[in-house]
Amino acid sequence: MIEGLHRIPLRRFEDERGWFSELMRAGALPKPVRQSNLVFSRRGVVRGLHFHERGQDDLFACVHGMVRVVVLDRESGETFTEDIGDENPVAIYIPGLNAHGYEALSDCLFLYHVTEEYDADDPDEHSLCWADPRVKHLWSTETPILSERDAAAC
Repeated sequence: MIEGLHRIPLRRFEDERGWFSELMRAGALPKPVRQSNLVFSRRGVVRGLHFHERGQDDLFACVHGMVRVVVLDRESGETFTEDIGDENPVAIYIPGLNAHGYEALSDCLFLYHVTEEYDADDPDEHSLCWADPRVKHLWSTETPILSERDAAAC
């Protein structure tokens, strides 16, 4: 497994009302969380690949639907992928030097906690093409829906 990447199984406690799940425990993470972001994506969207030179780490969790997480160790070329969400409640902690992204396998709500606050004046946001030959085979789609920024990385 990629050094520093953590796979955190999420336990669900269910009853007639629904369920409860603890998504993040600060004491269990290598760095403190500084910001949380919630994203809605339609099926077929790929967000990424992104990385952070100054070392922002991400904790990914799909809170509704399913996503495919893809991580690339830019130095070794080692990869990691896992489908997470409703059918596999897992959070993935990703050290920021690794390129990372996700594909919405269904319409989804995606939550990610980060270890640095976003600075619009000096963003630590860098991109690699989603179709980088080291990871292209890991996605389920060959024609993703991309943001302008992610498309420009190709």
